[in-house]
Amino acid sequence: MPKIVLRWLPVLCLALASAAALAEEIQVAVAANFTAPMKLIAADFEKDTGHKAVLTFGATGKFYAQISNGAPFEVFLAADDETPARLEKEGAAVNGSRFTYATGKLVLWSAQPGLVDAQGEVLKKGDFKRIAIAAPKLAPYGAAAVETMNKLGLQAALEPKLVQGESIGQAFSFVSTGNAELGFIALSQVYEGGKIKSGSAWIVPDKLHSPIRQDAVLLAKAKDSKAAAQLMAYLKTDKAKAVIRAFGYEP
Repeated sequence: MPKIVLRWLPVLCLALASAAALAEEIQVAVAANFTAPMKLIAADFEKDTGHKAVLTFGATGKFYAQISNGAPFEVFLAADDETPARLEKEGAAVNGSRFTYATGKLVLWSAQPGLVDAQGEVLKKGDFKRIAIAAPKLAPYGAAAVETMNKLGLQAALEPKLVQGESIGQAFSFVSTGNAELGFIALSQVYEGGKIKSGSAWIVPDKLHSPIRQDAVLLAKAKDSKAAAQLMAYLKTDKAKAVIRAFGYEP
C-alpha cells in the first residue's frame, strides 16, 4: 500500500467513525396500509441522510393505545387524521408538527381474476361466502368499508359474511390466501405501475366514504430529535411524493 494512503488511513477511519456516530435510529409507527411505500421511502431516507428509520407496522387504533401507554415511538404515520390530532391534544405529540402525508383509496379486491366487476355489483349478487375488512374501531380503512356498505344499503346483508382483521394488513392476508374470496383493502396493497397487479378489483368511489386523510405527527419523545424532524421533512420531498403516488395515493 502506498505510503500516502497509509498516512491518511487513520484520518479516513476517524471520519467514517464520526459519520456513523452522527447517524441515528428513529422508531417509526406506520399504518399497515402504508407498508410498501414506507419501506422504499425509509431506504431512500437512509441513503440520503445516514439515519435509519426502524419501522413497525400495524393498526392505527392499536398504535394509539401503545403510544398513550408510553411506547418508544418517535414518529407516527397514521391511517387517519383524527388519531394524530388526538395525540397532539393529549400532549403525546408535538403541536404543529402534524400534516397529511397521503390520501388513501379504498378498493374491493379478490385474488381471483374476474370475481370482482368494475362496478362492484358482486356485492349485491352475494356469490361468495366471506368478505374481509379491517376492524373498523382500530383501522380507518375498516371504518371506510363499513361506511361504503351502509351507503350502498348492503351492511345488513353482508354482515353474516364479514371477517375482520386487526389491521388492513391482516384483511389483505385473508383475501390473498383465499380465506376470504374478496375484501375491502387499501389500493396501495395491490397497486403497482399504474394498475392493479393481480386478481380483480373495484376502486371504491370517493363519494361512498369520508376522505381517508393520513396524517404524520412527531411524537413528544422526539421533540428534540433532529433525525426525527428530518424524516418528517423527508416525507414532504418530491422524491418521497413520487413513491407515494406510485402506490395509488395522493400525496
